Amino acid sequence: MDISVVIPLFNEVESLPELTSWISQVMYTHQFSYEIILVDDGSTDGSWEMICQLREANEAIRGIKFRRNYGKSAALNTGFEAAQGNVIITMDADLQDSPDEIPELYRRIIEEKYDLVSGWKAKRYDPLSKTLPTRLFNAATRKMSGIHNLHDFNCGLKAYRKAVVKNIEVYGEMHRYIPVIAKWAGFTKIGEQVVEHRARKYGTTKFGMSRFINGFLDLLSIFFVGKFGKRPMHFFGTMGVISFLLGMVMAIWIITEKLIHIAHNEHYRDATDQPLFYLALVAIILGSQLFLTGFVAELVARSSHDRNKYQIEATV
Repeated sequence: MDISVVIPLFNEVESLPELTSWISQVMYTHQFSYEIILVDDGSTDGSWEMICQLREANEAIRGIKFRRNYGKSAALNTGFEAAQGNVIITMDADLQDSPDEIPELYRRIIEEKYDLVSGWKAKRYDPLSKTLPTRLFNAATRKMSGIHNLHDFNCGLKAYRKAVVKNIEVYGEMHRYIPVIAKWAGFTKIGEQVVEHRARKYGTTKFGMSRFINGFLDLLSIFFVGKFGKRPMHFFGTMGVISFLLGMVMAIWIITEKLIHIAHNEHYRDATDQPLFYLALVAIILGSQLFLTGFVAELVARSSHDRNKYQIEATV
């Protein structure tokens, strides 16, 4: 099978007939073998009933229904597990992504050998309350991930080589950082394509300010897990040793200064009367706790079932 189109959706019943018809027309025109995987993330507006009707009319359509709303990341991860195509295309169900972009995305994966091609909606029709947080996240993600050639990490329209989606896990709000997850998994050939952003035709946006906070926390999680997931002692231990040594230096300074004044028979205030004493004490305690945290985290990592699970591209 050439292409799997994975579409997570929540209360998008009005757009589904037009969207699936448009995708099918594009596939027929370019003679692609395909499947459309519609993942219903706990919709309450009749979306599942519509999916069942569309399935009866087109066998290329497959439906997956969650018992409740789990979020876009869960829907994408489930769709990835079900996908059978050599190239997986993801897009939103609200008709703001154009299926006409699919052939070029497919070509770049197959002919230019990209692992992942992410869409960039250079001209957007979203309100400022949505575009401003997106720009801030994109700037922060570029800085932390080192993927400097992507302008829009959160664009729903993306193309993946099959090996990518079968070797990554998406959860929480991490769908917006899939290029970062792919990079940490060893899929480093990541490209970008300018795509059309269409104004929403049906329904209302599901964007909320809670995603701003969750997205930031998930960015920190990805950075930490990707860099230190298999060696947490390198993170906590380093911070702990630095804090402990800093505290010891301050403590030695206080003691040395006290001894010098005693040797010269000079009056000197007690060590506990100095703010530096308490800073040294806090630094030593904090350093010890960080080191122990790293030690415990290392034990947990070593006992994990996937502690020796690594991405292998090929064998001979």
